[in-house]
Amino acid sequence: QVVPAVLVPVGAGDGAMRLTHDGQADVLERLDFVLRNISELRREVEELRNSLQRLAAEIVGEVRSHLEETQKVTRRRRFPLPRERSDSTGSSSIYFTASSATANTDDGESEGGYTTANAESDYDRESEGESEEGEDEVSCETVRIARRDSLDLVSEDETHLILDSSLEEGLGQLLQQADRLHNGEEQEKREGFQLLLNNKLAYADQKDFLWRLARAHSDMCELTEDADERRSYASEGKEELEIALRKWDQSAECHQWYAVLCGQLAEHESIQKRIQTGYVFKEHIDKAIELKPEDPKSYYLLGRWCYQVSHLGWLEKKTASALFEAPPTATVQDALQNFLRVEELSPGFSKAGRVYIAKCYRDLGNNSAAVLWMNLASELPANTKEDAESERELEEMRSVLQE
Repeated sequence: QVVPAVLVPVGAGDGAMRLTHDGQADVLERLDFVLRNISELRREVEELRNSLQRLAAEIVGEVRSHLEETQKVTRRRRFPLPRERSDSTGSSSIYFTASSATANTDDGESEGGYTTANAESDYDRESEGESEEGEDEVSCETVRIARRDSLDLVSEDETHLILDSSLEEGLGQLLQQADRLHNGEEQEKREGFQLLLNNKLAYADQKDFLWRLARAHSDMCELTEDADERRSYASEGKEELEIALRKWDQSAECHQWYAVLCGQLAEHESIQKRIQTGYVFKEHIDKAIELKPEDPKSYYLLGRWCYQVSHLGWLEKKTASALFEAPPTATVQDALQNFLRVEELSPGFSKAGRVYIAKCYRDLGNNSAAVLWMNLASELPANTKEDAESERELEEMRSVLQE
């Protein structure tokens, strides 16, 4: 992963040391534009959320209506109306059950080989009008029972639980697939990014979904060669996490990937901006370690930050001193301790991590330890773009140390 390139020396004139009045106005105008867009986006998300809630209510209503109809038909068949036997098959008030064609001389056989259910009446009725009235009363009771039973089957709370359970199950499967694609080759990373984008409307209010979406933006930033596209991916991912952190400030992953995206975005900024981003990067990595102290990735990122700070050039140091009362400080020994912590938590975490350990030992003058970690790094495959770059550094170090 990329940490703020803030700390990599670049050419810059004295003009880069100051922010003019016009420059300040331009920055303020851009910030205002970004804030307006974020506000509009939040309104659109809220409207979408309301629409989804209405849709869910409609679905529940349809399911409940269907259950009522099903219960009504079922109860009519199980508990037919008590009435006198009628020989008329044309009556709409008679419930039939299929029977054999054998004639039944007892009560109940009707025309066409069907037998009326409960042909014997429990009550004597004096007229057909009383029968129809009784049928209406029982039918109403059947509907009431069906409605009550359907409500018992799908209560309001249970409806929400059913919907939530379904959403959680779908989200769990989605996140597993996203993790698998993230750890795959370039094409799989692209598929993972598109997969998460396609499901953003459904899970935009889920923490574990949002930080993975931001991580996918970081992946795309790494895979893209075009500078404008890289900036765009990093900026969009950072905005996703800015929204997430307002609600989930205690998420280690949100802080971790926010730091990564800040670093990627800073690659395209001035020295002042990159140094400022370095402070933000360190702040969020420290928070991620505080919240999740057993995550090796955070220590690796902190080690990268320490190593770059320890190698700040004269221009970067002067710029940092001019901008901040307390410029960033870190030593090669600080970086080494963090990289060794990564190996302690997850041996062989990354090829790049072991290369950095070798570089730290080399800088500290311990060439034998440097060679040892160079050999250990050679044992690991280059799984990422950063690993591939570190492999080239490894060859350069080997040639230098052999001389």
